[in-house]
Amino acid sequence: MSEDSLKTLSDLASDAHARIQATHQHINPVVEVRRGMRDAGIPADVMTIDCLRTRRRITLILHDEQPGTLLYQFVTIEDEVGNDFQQMALGDMTATKLFGWIQEYFG
Repeated sequence: MSEDSLKTLSDLASDAHARIQATHQHINPVVEVRRGMRDAGIPADVMTIDCLRTRRRITLILHDEQPGTLLYQFVTIEDEVGNDFQQMALGDMTATKLFGWIQEYFG
């Protein structure tokens, strides 16, 4: 995966996180980039956004074999990862869209 895609996603998440904290202090999402899939031999980078209060998670995946595509799903922290991912062009993801997802799913 190009580091550029992960940096782009990280920047969007940082922006959305700052906006959430400014407007919805009760949500307080935890953003983490995980290397577990790469460490297990799967060519993908994973970002999770967790809400500890609601125990909900948004999982975002950038897979090397699907460049320019963002895979995502809404799960609970207990579920970790499900089988059904939705997808969109990474270029269509914005900080505003991510802010909306966090606000709606965690709020």
